Amino acid sequence: MSELILGQTLSFHGDPFDAPPPDSAGHETHGAVLVDDGMIRAVGPADRLRAAHPGAAVTDMGDALLLPGFVDAHVHYPQTAIIASWGKRLLDWLNSYTFPEEARFGDPDHAATIAARYFDLALAHGTTSMASYATIHPTSVDAFFAEAGRRGLRAMAGKTCMDRNCPENLRDSPRSAYDDSKALADKWHGRGRLGYVITPRFSPTSTPEQLAALGALAAERPDLAVQTHLSEQTDEIAWVRSLYPQARDYLDTYEAHGLLTPRTLFGHAIHLEPRETARLAEVGAALVHCPTSNSFIGSGLFDMAARKAEGQRVGLATDTGGGSSFSMLRTMAAAYEIGQLSGTALHPAQLLWLATAGSAETLGWGDRIGRLASGHEADIIALDLTSTPVIAQRHARASDIWEAVFPTIMMGDDRAISAVWIAGTRVAQ
Repeated sequence: MSELILGQTLSFHGDPFDAPPPDSAGHETHGAVLVDDGMIRAVGPADRLRAAHPGAAVTDMGDALLLPGFVDAHVHYPQTAIIASWGKRLLDWLNSYTFPEEARFGDPDHAATIAARYFDLALAHGTTSMASYATIHPTSVDAFFAEAGRRGLRAMAGKTCMDRNCPENLRDSPRSAYDDSKALADKWHGRGRLGYVITPRFSPTSTPEQLAALGALAAERPDLAVQTHLSEQTDEIAWVRSLYPQARDYLDTYEAHGLLTPRTLFGHAIHLEPRETARLAEVGAALVHCPTSNSFIGSGLFDMAARKAEGQRVGLATDTGGGSSFSMLRTMAAAYEIGQLSGTALHPAQLLWLATAGSAETLGWGDRIGRLASGHEADIIALDLTSTPVIAQRHARASDIWEAVFPTIMMGDDRAISAVWIAGTRVAQ
């Protein structure tokens, strides 16, 4: 049976970085979304859609704002249990927290437990799709995809490949990186709503031979995305220069080995050189802004205005667990704060775009998720714009939808997520 979900609706028809932000979206105060067979069939005024579909079941969310589910473009699900660990910069963080925790994921039961916990937390915060790193262990990929598939999610993940500068029990080889990644892609990619992504952690933990092996797989399988890290911290960049003295810059360590593609996602990308920004825009690779992580680990300020002005494709991510929150609302708030420090105030429309359609486009799924639009998959959230007293008192003074939603972006948390639908099926809250 088809279902009409009633509430306020916000539908983007363009990138709010390319035009005046309010002109990029349509808002209906009394709107509706028609859902049938897991797909959005129509979005528009509630009265018109109710009259056109009298047999549809009706779910009335009152004044809640209906949005596409949030899309988190850079996650480390194995770091779920170490989120908010104290006081380390990137390289110390890896050695003190990340590597010891990731070593536990050779145990299928542990991997399954953390995968289930991660998805519980993500959905509670309104995140319905994500791109995640796993660990060196194929079991960690199997656990992620098994749980995502059980819940009917559109999600991607990949085995994290490392063959140097990491503990011996987290080290593979160029051959095993290629073989395991290929086997996992054959097993999971395109199964239901799942996608495999080729995943070298970053250049310092891969030899040139391993990057070349993964680049060969990317050439053989252009349907697969690639994800890795780029120019997160200045000491990391200096390390890369010492490990790859022949490279023109950090990006060149990937480009020279076939890993710079239109489907590559580069997490962080803060400290970029002019050649790198020009080449990224030329190829059409995606950058993923991780603002809570960048501030928590002391990495620096991503210049959103400059990157978008260059024509870069940019998504938004929590970077769990280097990021300090599972919430894309908190992540949008941090992106706003970093924008202010960089000299550009991001509009609420731009923040919501980054967390939905923008991130979906970076993952190559912009035609499937990330918008309230006919023909898109029905991953939908209902956002309570008065979820706490302090938010409600500011909301009461709002003169338009942007003023109404901005307090929730800045101060909202999981209490603001009043309902979640995955492929048209409401998830128990």
